[in-house]
This record gives sequence, structure tokens and C-alpha cells, in this order.
Amino acid sequence: MDKSSLPLAITMGCPVGIGPEIILKFFALSRNWTSLPFPVVVIGDRKILEWCRRSLNIPASIADWKPGDVLQEGVIPVFEPEISPVLNCSLLQWGSPDKATGLAMARYIETAVELTQREVLGGIITCPIAKSTLNMAGYAYPGHTEMLAALCKTSNYAMMMAGEKLRVTLVTIHTGLAQVPQALSIEKIMHLIRLTADSLQSDFGISSPRIAVAGLNPHAGEDGLFGDEEKTMILPAIGKMKKIGCNVDGPYPPDTLFYKAAGGAFDAVVCMYHDQGLIPFKLLHFEDGVNVTIGLPVVRTSVDHGTAYDIAGQGKADPASLVAAVNMAASIVTRRSMGKKWKK
Repeated sequence: MDKSSLPLAITMGCPVGIGPEIILKFFALSRNWTSLPFPVVVIGDRKILEWCRRSLNIPASIADWKPGDVLQEGVIPVFEPEISPVLNCSLLQWGSPDKATGLAMARYIETAVELTQREVLGGIITCPIAKSTLNMAGYAYPGHTEMLAALCKTSNYAMMMAGEKLRVTLVTIHTGLAQVPQALSIEKIMHLIRLTADSLQSDFGISSPRIAVAGLNPHAGEDGLFGDEEKTMILPAIGKMKKIGCNVDGPYPPDTLFYKAAGGAFDAVVCMYHDQGLIPFKLLHFEDGVNVTIGLPVVRTSVDHGTAYDIAGQGKADPASLVAAVNMAASIVTRRSMGKKWKK
């Protein structure tokens, strides 16, 4: 089925974070959304959105939606999954999550994946959740990405942070810095290079992607003076991927690599650990960056920020990252529907 004809879903994220606010602001910025190639529906709680609308005085018309309903111009369509316990707005406070809000945000994600796998929806855009609250609700995942991979029953996935100037992927994600060297391997680095190349071609339309690999150590190890991971793992992985036709090079010293990549020398940078890639990325794309889960059988993009509990319910949240995430999801669904794949 051509998923480019299906609506996209925005999951509401944590009900007492900034997810409801940026959703309302997204629709306020997109008055003619039903005429877009990809109409958007919200997987969330209509009462929470109404509460947010009243609290912040955001003009909006909100209505229940179910698969098959015709989308109405100027009306925000909301699909409400069954959730127990039912959220009571009179007992909730902005910025104060609890087990009930954790259960709700998990159910939004589960429902979005289910409807996408059934080809009722074409792709998923997620608003932020709180990992600690997710765990409080009994979901033992370190984050959104891992939960989505488990729901899709795949281990073939990775996080890509994508913006106009820079794209980064991460060999290790939620791993303590002291454990990173032991968590790396030739196979893991090769796997991520391959996933990155696949995504750049099939999801971003780059026919011959140029991939740079960052070293783990200062100066990419300085020929072993500052560490040997470059020699023992990163170089062998790059060499093997080159042999099967991947346009990849490195390892490059991290302190200069991101400047070159942001200037257009590379289409993506494969990074060894979380902050190595996320610090330069957010420096450039703090407001408009997009988190893309590559490798999944469903399209998933996300805002690149958290729940921002400190400003929740205050009208200060910026919807720019959500706008970018919706646009990128629509673009990826279109390209995947064309069926182009990178061939090794």
C-alpha cells in the first residue's frame, strides 16, 4: 500500500509536559492542514488538549477522530486510546508527571505503532516523554527509541539527529561514558554505517551519501598515543564497509569534523557516543532539529527536545522542532513509497 495517502500521527507525549502546547501551536500555524499531502491526526487525550487550550487561550477547535472519518478543515482530529486510569485534569499540574501520565504517554505510543502497522496511519511523529516517568509506569525502556524498536520487534535501528546543516548517528546512545569503549565493536560500527547509508538514500534521497566517522579519542587517537580504539575497531569497520561500496571515510578528529560536516563536506557523521554527536548538533539545530529513528519498518520522527517541565503550561514552548519533524516525516514517507534502496 502507498502510505503517502495515509494521515500521519502525532503522539501527544507526556500530558503535563509541553507536548499539548506545541501540538496546538503546530495546528495554529497550519490552518490549511487538511489540504496538505499528509493530513495529521493526534494520538492523545482530547480533554488534555482542551485544558491546555483554555489555560493558554489558544484558539482551536478539537474533535474526536477514528479511522475512516473525514478530516474537517480547521478542526484538530484526536484519536483517544483506551487508558486506565483515565486522566483527570482537575488533579493534574503542569510539569508534575506521575504514574498515570506515564501510562498515558506509553499508550499513545503503542496505539500509534499499532495503527501504523495496520496501515491506518502512514507514519509517526512523537512529542517528548519523560524516561523516568515511563519507568515509573512499569515500562523498562531507557527511552522512546528503544520502546519503538521493541514494539516493532526489531534490533535493526538507530537514532539519527537531522537538520539542514548537520546529520549525526550514534553507535552508543544511552550509555555511560566510562562504558562506551567496551560497548563499541567492529560489527556495531559497521552496522551503523550501513543503516546511515541506507537511510540517507531511501529516506533523504541522497544517491551517493558521503559518510564521515568520528574517532573516539582526542585527535582520533593520535596514532595510538591517546587510545587504540581507532586502530582496533573504527578503521577496520570503515575498511570493510568501503570494500562493499559504501562511501565512508575516517576516523576524523572530532574537534574539527563537525565544522567540516556542517559546511557540506559530508552528508552525515557516525559518532561513537551520545554527547559527541548531540552537542554539536544541538548547537546548530536546537530549535529546528529532528530525531529520526532509522531502520524501523515504520517512519518515526520526533522533536529533538524534552518535556520541558519547567515551562510547561506557561505558553513559552516553541513548536519549531515539531513543525520540522512533521515535514521530515512527510518527506520520508514519500521517499520510502518510491521504493529506492541503497545497494551494497
